[in-house]
Amino acid sequence: MMNEQDKKTYSNFEYDSALNVQEGVKQPEQISNFYLENMRIKKRSEPSVEEMVDGILHGDRVMLSRAITLVESSRFDHRTKAQQVIEQCLPHSGKSVRLGITGVPGAGKSTTIEALGKMLTALNHKVAVLAIDPSSERSKGSILGDKTRMEELSTDPNAFIRPSPSAGSLGGVARKTREIIILCEAAGFDTVIVETVGVGQSEVAAHSMVDFFLLLQLANTGDELQGIKRGIMEMADMIAINKSDIDIDKSKLAAQQFRNALHLFPMPDSQWTVPVVLCSAYSKMGLQEIWNTVLEYVAFTKQNGYFYHKRQEQNLRILDETIENTLKERFYNQPGMEERIEQIRKEILENKVSAYSAAEKLVNSCDQ
Repeated sequence: MMNEQDKKTYSNFEYDSALNVQEGVKQPEQISNFYLENMRIKKRSEPSVEEMVDGILHGDRVMLSRAITLVESSRFDHRTKAQQVIEQCLPHSGKSVRLGITGVPGAGKSTTIEALGKMLTALNHKVAVLAIDPSSERSKGSILGDKTRMEELSTDPNAFIRPSPSAGSLGGVARKTREIIILCEAAGFDTVIVETVGVGQSEVAAHSMVDFFLLLQLANTGDELQGIKRGIMEMADMIAINKSDIDIDKSKLAAQQFRNALHLFPMPDSQWTVPVVLCSAYSKMGLQEIWNTVLEYVAFTKQNGYFYHKRQEQNLRILDETIENTLKERFYNQPGMEERIEQIRKEILENKVSAYSAAEKLVNSCDQ
C-alpha cells in the first residue's frame, strides 16, 4: 500500500510523464458556421399542379421525372396531386405507339430496346422507355439498373428512360405504368416502349396497356408443344428469334417451329396474322423489319377499328383494377383493422376458425 507521500509523488510523475496525453488543440466544427448561416442550400419547393403540367407539356424532363415520382408515391396527398396532373395531361395523350417487349430472362430485351431506340431516334422519333425492374420478395428493393445496360440510349437527347420497381405487381409491370405512359405522351414522346420482367401467364397485365406486343425468343427453347403451352404466345403480335446471328440454321428451325405452333391457335380478334422473324440486337439484324411490322400492324388495326376498340377496353380495365385497389386500400386502412386481422390470424393458427370464414367475417365487419 502507498502512503500519502508516495501517492503524491506518483501523481506528479503521472502528470509529467511523456506517456500522458495532454489536451490538444480544439478541433473545428465539421460544418462551418459561415456555411450554416450563409450558404445553406434551401430545400427545393414543390411545384404546383399547373407548373408541373406546363413543364411536362413543354418537354421539361426534370418536371416529367418529378411527376412520375409523384405518381409512384403511396402517400395520400401525393396521390391526390398526381391524379390532378394526370387529368390535365390526359387530353394531350394517346398519340404515341405503345410497344410492349417481353421474353425469357437472357433473351436480350434491354439490348434490343437500346438498339431499336437508337434506330428510332435517328429517324427523329422521341422514344420513352419504361423499364420495369423486378422487386425482391425479401428486401422489397430493386436494382433499377436498366440505364446502365442502355448506355448509349440513356444519353440520347431524344430518349427518356425511366426504370421503375415492379413492387409485386401482376406481370412484373409497375402498378402506375399506365399513368406514366400518359405523362410521357403528353411530354411529346411518340413511341413508348414498356419492358416487362419476364414471361408468364400474368404478362396479360403488360398486354393490357400497349398497342403492339413483341415476344423475344431464343433458339433451342423447345419444340412446337413447348410453344403451345406458353400462354404468352396467344397474346403476342409478333415473335422475334433474337441472337440469330449466333446460329442461323437453328434460329430458322426455331422460327418454323413457332410458326407451326401459331397455326394451332384461333385467329385473334385483331384478325392479324402473327409473323415470326429472325433478329439480332447485337448486329442490328432485323430491327428495321420489326419496326416496319409495328407500323403495319398499327395501320391494319386502325383500318378495321380494333386499335381503338383495344384502347377503350384498356381504359375499362383500368377502371376495374382501380376499383379493386381502392377497395383493398380502404379495407386495410380502416381504424382498428390491423388489430382485428392480427387477432383473426391467431385464431386461424390455433385452428379455431377457417381462413375462409375469417376473411368473410373481416369483410362483413366493414359494413358495420
